[in-house]
Amino acid sequence: MILADKVMALRKKNGWSQEELAEKLNISRQSVSKWESGASIPDIDKIIALSGLFGVSTDYLLKDDLEKELPSETDDVYEAAKERAVSLEEANSFLSLVRGLAGRIALAAGLCVFSPIPMIVMSGLAEYGPEEGHRAIRLSEDMAGGLGMVILLVLVAIGVAVLVLGDMRTEKYRYLEKESLALQYGGEGIVRKRKEDFAARYRFCIVAGVTLCIIGVVPLMMAAAFSAGDLVYIYCVAGLLLLVAVAVVLFVWAGSIQGSFDKLLQEGDYTVEEKALHRKTSFFPGVYWCLVTALFVGLGLYLDEWMHTAFIWPVAALLFVAIQYIVKEVAKSRLEKRD
Repeated sequence: MILADKVMALRKKNGWSQEELAEKLNISRQSVSKWESGASIPDIDKIIALSGLFGVSTDYLLKDDLEKELPSETDDVYEAAKERAVSLEEANSFLSLVRGLAGRIALAAGLCVFSPIPMIVMSGLAEYGPEEGHRAIRLSEDMAGGLGMVILLVLVAIGVAVLVLGDMRTEKYRYLEKESLALQYGGEGIVRKRKEDFAARYRFCIVAGVTLCIIGVVPLMMAAAFSAGDLVYIYCVAGLLLLVAVAVVLFVWAGSIQGSFDKLLQEGDYTVEEKALHRKTSFFPGVYWCLVTALFVGLGLYLDEWMHTAFIWPVAALLFVAIQYIVKEVAKSRLEKRD
């Protein structure tokens, strides 16, 4: 195996892209690409650096006849290169930024779930509302549907804009989700203490959110049991979405802050192994919930049965956990095969 093949194989074994390896070596991605294509050969300083990063000997890298990975002679010198140092000041800045953005991001996510409610309520009132005594405020079905869709799109646009802006502000800390970290002396203890202080609020938010999702279905079941009118079903669906929106706010707020601690401590979903999986599966939640929202709105408009299509949300929430587990297992299997 030639040097080019060895560099590519070792890079993939560590779960790094060409750009990530280039950043660790303080070179351009094009340089790494040329090494792996055989268009150029690393100089001796980069050979030593690669040896330390990959944990193999320079002999293994340079000698084509050596197929077995030998331990690096420079492990002690380059061990620190495998981890990115994070100062206490940098950790505090990240935690403060996340806490400051968590409320806005949570409200933006909740706003996206809340957005169909005005359209549902106005369409229900237009179709099933009282005919007499309320003509001054009564809308036609077409007007209600059109106005409701405009409100939905505006609310979703506001929510997405807030989420995108929040993501842009945390862009410089993206490495926390990708690289192996080493907190400055004393930093780990401070971060862990803050995580312990937040633990009670985190548990409360998760339990309260799950409870709200369960309670939200109860009015619909009661309406079905007592054969309530169509307008009552409409209000029950709106109430369900409102409770789900509140639950999403709690989940996202608590999850954002808890995640900031886990990223720095490399715990939970941000262990070194999970980071490799995260790079492969981070696309899934956004794609999944966008599809669920589109399915809900599409079926609601097509069938004109909002009270029935509302059951998509609790079903989607249950399926999300199962599908996400499958996606992670598939990604893990592919990483193991690549290794």
